[in-house]
Amino acid sequence: MIPDLSQALSWLNAHPYVFQGINRGIERETLRIKPDGYLATTDHPKNLGSPLTHNWITTDFAEALLEFITPVDQDINHLLQFLRDLHRYVSSQLENELMWPISMPCRICPGSNIKLAQYGSSYLGQMKTQYRQGLKNRYGALIQIIAGIHYNFSLPLSFWRLWKNINTTNNEKEIISIGYLSLIRNYYRLGWVIPYLFGASPAVSPSLIQDTHLKLPFEYNHPDMLSLPYATSLRMSEIGYTNRNNKKLAITFNNLKDYIFSIKTATQTPSEEFSAMGIKDQQGNWVQLNTNILQIEDELYIPIRPKCLTNLNEVSSDALKYRGIEYVEVRSLDINPFSPIGITAEQIRFLDLFLIWCSLADSPELDNTELDYARKNWNLVSIEGRKIGQKVHVGHKNKPYLLSRVGNRLLQDLILIAKILDNSSKKPLYQKTCQALQKAFDNPDLTYSSRLLHILKKQGLEKTGLDLAKKYHSQFLKEKLEVIDIYQFDEEARQSRVSQRKLENYDI
Repeated sequence: MIPDLSQALSWLNAHPYVFQGINRGIERETLRIKPDGYLATTDHPKNLGSPLTHNWITTDFAEALLEFITPVDQDINHLLQFLRDLHRYVSSQLENELMWPISMPCRICPGSNIKLAQYGSSYLGQMKTQYRQGLKNRYGALIQIIAGIHYNFSLPLSFWRLWKNINTTNNEKEIISIGYLSLIRNYYRLGWVIPYLFGASPAVSPSLIQDTHLKLPFEYNHPDMLSLPYATSLRMSEIGYTNRNNKKLAITFNNLKDYIFSIKTATQTPSEEFSAMGIKDQQGNWVQLNTNILQIEDELYIPIRPKCLTNLNEVSSDALKYRGIEYVEVRSLDINPFSPIGITAEQIRFLDLFLIWCSLADSPELDNTELDYARKNWNLVSIEGRKIGQKVHVGHKNKPYLLSRVGNRLLQDLILIAKILDNSSKKPLYQKTCQALQKAFDNPDLTYSSRLLHILKKQGLEKTGLDLAKKYHSQFLKEKLEVIDIYQFDEEARQSRVSQRKLENYDI
């Protein structure tokens, strides 16, 4: 059903400390809202600094869509403290505004436009806004303000050297890249467990459903929301983030050379649909950066990405080509509405365990047929994953298995990995995570989506989100900063403004 991990676990028992030094980072998106629950129409607060050059506080698609970015960290508690400090500080700086605590968007005033994120007059800043104009015209602004969490993860170099028996540095980067691609293929095969357990978008605003061809059994529980009875993450379904030309993308993960080629091809190949839009309108305003399948590489919407730190003016595919894969970016996490900062230590520990499993388990090449089955699994789990008796495919040559059976079988391996990780730290935190989450495979009512939908059916999307936003805002204002002091925040804001001005002066 799933790969036999017995040999890998024996190896891990002989090297119990090999996972000390895992690097993690979090990117968290959240909408600024007015006290009445409507989307904020104000500019990005100037006192926060420049969103173009700030290291921690920026914006994503819209001017009102905040994004918090943590530095790389090896300590889970410190990582979450840093993220919480970002929330505390921003809450103290917002003037009569709150942060929306749910992935699916808040209310938007009828007839009002969603203002694209603004980054100043530099070439880079203008291009970023023009790219967002293209996203708006291609997919719609409402889709683009769906918020999520990105989890950046890398395994210690010592692990790769021991696991892959690397004796020389000559081909170290190539071997490690092969290892990360193996991880990614397994993530595609079984990563639907993430939206099953942690999906928290079982309902949407009616205004978000623009595709009349979607024949889904939506329920009108409230005037402000549509829901699906067994949905886990509509954000990760065909309703949410998807590329229009998925089949034309031909993205593969069997080797790095082909992955880079497919990305570059997508950014250089015109799309018939997008070509019809043109690049500029009759008034000379930008419609999109170009008419290609992808305007830039960031437009690729996939559950997990291979990543490498980029240099100034370097695109991701070139960084991967020259320096190999350094980490993976997990993009399939909804905002956790039960956490003030959108994510918990329990979720991080599960992700650690699952990504380690993905790196240890056998991972044969993923052909187009199996990749198509994997995508269908993801969409199925996102739309009706909590249905009793739900089945998923494991590979395309096998019969479907009960989702609960596959989940429990996976947990058996994760528990064994957890014991090894806990032995090195002397605390059973990873094992407790497995014990807590295993119950959700036996009882779908314990998943985040089910718990949230129960509340949404009583209160509606708007009231639930606004109540939580007010509650968390009040908490943040009462708390003291833990790991970043106010002087560091002020200096980072000042330095970001200086950096933006340098870019703008350079372009003159």
